[in-house]
Amino acid sequence: MSRNLQKYARQTNLRLIAGALILLFSVGDGLIYLFYGSNAAVMGLLCLLAGMTPVVLVALIILLLDWITKRANRD
Repeated sequence: MSRNLQKYARQTNLRLIAGALILLFSVGDGLIYLFYGSNAAVMGLLCLLAGMTPVVLVALIILLLDWITKRANRD
């Protein structure tokens, strides 16, 4: 029985990130909806999406650089 700890760590990090984003969007936007109404919740959702755009772009650039370095170092 072999254990791949790198795969487990990667999977755990992915689940933590997904859970945090779900929590941020559902609880955050839900509270906005509860206190301020549907129009404010839509605006809050747009602001959350706009705020996540740079984070996603940086993550994509890092993944692209990782892919390029792995491909270049195939020796």
